Amino acid sequence: MRVMILRCGAPQFLLPHGPESNWEILDCAAVPTRKELKAVDAAAREILPEDPTPSLDEIASQPDVAHLGAPAPAPQPVSEALRVVVIGTDAALSAVITRLMRADTLWVEVAYVPVEDSSAAAQNWGLPQQADDAFRLALDGAVAPVPTIRNDAGQAVAGSATISQWNPGAMTGEIIVDDHVLVRQDGDALRGGQTGVYGAKLVPMVDAPGIVAAAAPVARQGLLERLRRKQAAPQPGPVDPSTVATGRAVQAGGPELRVTVDGVSRPRPVDRVTFYRHLRDLQVVRVARP
Repeated sequence: MRVMILRCGAPQFLLPHGPESNWEILDCAAVPTRKELKAVDAAAREILPEDPTPSLDEIASQPDVAHLGAPAPAPQPVSEALRVVVIGTDAALSAVITRLMRADTLWVEVAYVPVEDSSAAAQNWGLPQQADDAFRLALDGAVAPVPTIRNDAGQAVAGSATISQWNPGAMTGEIIVDDHVLVRQDGDALRGGQTGVYGAKLVPMVDAPGIVAAAAPVARQGLLERLRRKQAAPQPGPVDPSTVATGRAVQAGGPELRVTVDGVSRPRPVDRVTFYRHLRDLQVVRVARP
């Protein structure tokens, strides 16, 4: 197995053991750029110069939806496994998965060692909290495929994404999970003590259908916050568990929406966005070998 270790904005991370002869260690930005990830593209091409499996267009044209059932191992026949170990934040992991997805090399095994205290991706995948334990699992663990979740801008979600009003406050617009209306609200029409819905949070699942989402109300304000409300913009509260919904896709529309993926916001507001399950599954290292 060929191992590429990407230290994303974490050059101080000391590898618990090694390096070994089959490791390639790359130090890159906290959110690696396409240029920095060219080495991963090159390694994938060396191992699999031509992919003999059906293309994305051919998969999409199939009459059934078996490819959107339970996540499955990658079908590509490779002579040697390529494992990419991402050491960094969920934003770094998102950038790596996005690159693999755009290059159509999601057969590459992805392992993760989070350097932040609260990693949604690590929690979703059930990874160890201690960095040394997570690193050992990344090297020695087995692959357990999960759905790949992306948006219509071609960006993959590693841990979580949010949809909200561009300027913090009650959202105007609607958010739909498959055919279920999660949020439908005119934030400007709220009156009196109505706080409304701030937006929604979505998280990739480890099984079908792929996405779990819930609405997040505007946080209730105490007296001090109400006195300061002209200076402090309303913030989101915890997600409402009674609104949880699952599906293959989440669509949202509104006059000025903010879309944030793994803590990174789009630079400009949008009036619509869609998150959905990609046609190829992600090959995640997340299970300890027996």
